[in-house]
Amino acid sequence: MKVIGIKIRVFVLMLCMLLPEAVLAAGEKADLVVIVADTRGLTGILKAWGTLYNESHLYFSLLTIVLIPVIGLVFGTVADIVMRTIGIDLEHRELSEH
Repeated sequence: MKVIGIKIRVFVLMLCMLLPEAVLAAGEKADLVVIVADTRGLTGILKAWGTLYNESHLYFSLLTIVLIPVIGLVFGTVADIVMRTIGIDLEHRELSEH
């Protein structure tokens, strides 16, 4: 009885795995999609960024992951300096909610 239950489960699993393939096999297979950035009209840092994207998606992703927090840190520091310059002191303020 146990063997029949296992065979039924395996059959149902195979059916679930192969049924989408049978349905999708009705049309022609599509060619592989190549995603690239058009760098023909770019110069400077934009050209370098686009070329990096075209050559290696891995390096592009890693550089993006590193640059986003660094740029956030720079923008936050600049915002703190500007607010301190115009007289907004966020470090020694009294909370009006309490």
